[in-house]
Amino acid sequence: MALFTPSTLTVQLAEHIRAAFSGLYVLTHEPDEALAEIRRLCIDERWNLATWDVLSGLSVASGPSTALGDPLAAVNALAGMAGPDETTLLVLRNFHRYVGGAEVIQALEQQLVLGQSLRTFVVILAPIVQLPVELEKRFVLLDHPLPTREQIQQIASQLVPIRDFPHGAELDRLLDAAAGLTRIEAENALALSLVRTDRLDPATLWELKAQALRKQGLLSLYRGGERLDELGGLTALKAFCLRALGSTRRAAGILPRGVLLLGVPGTGKSALAKALGQETGRPTVILDVGALMGSLVGQSEERTRAALRSIDALAPCVCVIDEVEKAFAGTGGAQDSGVTTRMFGTFLSWLSDHDSDVFVVCSANDISRLPPEFTRAERFDGTFFLDLPSPEQKAAIWQQYVTRFQLDPDQRRPSDDLWTGAEVRACGRLAALLDLPLVEAARHIVPVAATAAESVDRLRQWASGRCLSTEVAGFFSSQAAPASSRRRVARDSFRN
Repeated sequence: MALFTPSTLTVQLAEHIRAAFSGLYVLTHEPDEALAEIRRLCIDERWNLATWDVLSGLSVASGPSTALGDPLAAVNALAGMAGPDETTLLVLRNFHRYVGGAEVIQALEQQLVLGQSLRTFVVILAPIVQLPVELEKRFVLLDHPLPTREQIQQIASQLVPIRDFPHGAELDRLLDAAAGLTRIEAENALALSLVRTDRLDPATLWELKAQALRKQGLLSLYRGGERLDELGGLTALKAFCLRALGSTRRAAGILPRGVLLLGVPGTGKSALAKALGQETGRPTVILDVGALMGSLVGQSEERTRAALRSIDALAPCVCVIDEVEKAFAGTGGAQDSGVTTRMFGTFLSWLSDHDSDVFVVCSANDISRLPPEFTRAERFDGTFFLDLPSPEQKAAIWQQYVTRFQLDPDQRRPSDDLWTGAEVRACGRLAALLDLPLVEAARHIVPVAATAAESVDRLRQWASGRCLSTEVAGFFSSQAAPASSRRRVARDSFRN
């Protein structure tokens, strides 16, 4: 069931054709939908349309189809379709598979030069951008956008009677679940939910969306059950994020950007990011920057743009990027011919310029590996430093994991002056796994604040006065003990 709704693609095509751009490259995963929009545009503008694919050959709207499966012959045929005071479009489907040959490159180059005077235009429909260097400057790249919420609602309305159609908050949940799917993916997911539950169920759409993201290989959809109240402390950080995400100013176009979380490993940066989506009812999307790297020239940059487009399409959502300083560690180096630098530049531009309701949570353990432009204003709403938890916070964390791992709540706790929340959890898990008292299990824990004491101290000193506190409003202030004292406490903890 096709839905032909005009989109940004129609407007872009009309503008570029009137401006005599003879080469148009449309990036789309829905060639049938894109072709339907082009066909409607040609009817409205009274332009001639010809289409080609390797199975059907060349098809001219005003004439019979020909079994012309040769891509070179299809390109050469365009000049013969020109007419006085007429505009002709030749749409080549999946032509990126055939544009690498020397003869096809030469024919396209010649046709694109003639097309400006003959009013003949080559339109390539393909899911990836793959052009030889000879033609890169000859084509302009256009995006075929994913369906809007209104278009998805139209698709859904064709599947169920009006009396059974969801409304209000239920409809919003359904549209949130369908955001980021192609038209056919959305229609299939909606149909499957009707078969499974006899209604339009967002859970089915989330399931298929997670599968679609896994196939793409760039993003993953996190659907865990963490809650913010399970994280001890971080009072100011939690309040800041919840207030930003719960703001009523979205209607005025004032959207939250996100937060950068700097801190000691194991202090809950990733856990907070994942719990934030669950707490606010938003999907949590995890971007693995390493998965964006490709072996072909330009592939990494294109994957980065594709991932960011998908994230925008999934809005409203929470986007999590863990250990961002490692993800862009090659920025500014020559070991990868500048690929990491270009990817980083694309990501920085998106952080500042995106107008989608995406709350970005980046975590980092070493701020010195990030360039200064990463933390400038309008990239993030705030940069927070997560220090070792206080004794009160650790008491709450101990209680949580003693309960979770079904341990004796009255037993003695080990010395935990240098421990993070992750180390408290590890001690509880080992105590349950090895059937040991907590004090004995603690002998297997080496806190990162002891093994990397100098690094942790430098991190605290850097954050003091530069980062916001996670506990109280205002800047973080370093209260670190001298290094020798910390090492002494660490040794004492091993003897318990």
